[in-house]
Amino acid sequence: MKTLTKLTAAALLWAVPAHAETVNGLRTVDEFGAIADDSERSAALFNEMFVVIESPRCLNCHPVGDVPAQGDLMTPHQPPVVRGAGGMGAPGMRCSTCHGAENVSFTTGQGSIPGHNPWQLAPIEMGWIGKSAAEICAQLKDPERNGNRTLADLHEHNATDGLVGWGWEPGEGRTPAPGTQAIFGELTQAWIDTGAVCPTM
Repeated sequence: MKTLTKLTAAALLWAVPAHAETVNGLRTVDEFGAIADDSERSAALFNEMFVVIESPRCLNCHPVGDVPAQGDLMTPHQPPVVRGAGGMGAPGMRCSTCHGAENVSFTTGQGSIPGHNPWQLAPIEMGWIGKSAAEICAQLKDPERNGNRTLADLHEHNATDGLVGWGWEPGEGRTPAPGTQAIFGELTQAWIDTGAVCPTM
């Protein structure tokens, strides 16, 4: 039993470098430097990006169907809404009907209405809910499903887009995405620089 405990402790020390830094649940690029093989490092970097991608802040707006989710529990949007043209809602019930340019705190209790200009769903080709890291990675690299983006465009989107950045400033009543947008952008660039390799699962 003591031997097993020592082996487990040694494995944990090997897995997490002494200089390891985790920011709000997201590891930084430096933590992957010990992985010598570029392909393995690249896949590991994407798995870390997936920590952000699979958060409710991202998944709620990347449904595989026409109905967004909301909240940390990813429940169907209330009031009921649908994707509509351009992912901005149906006529008479556009996203901008309720979602303004910034978050607005409730006046009747705790919570807030999220906001950003524009406020919209991701294209249905970029639906993520229920998909694996490998499936989403392949989707992100496919111009026919990623809005005709190059890898450089994808980095810019992840690192600087305001609607993506909203995930770290989601307003009262929502858990922010892990880490920061800056770290997410750095992970994306490091993933690209190491070959943009997808995980196998």
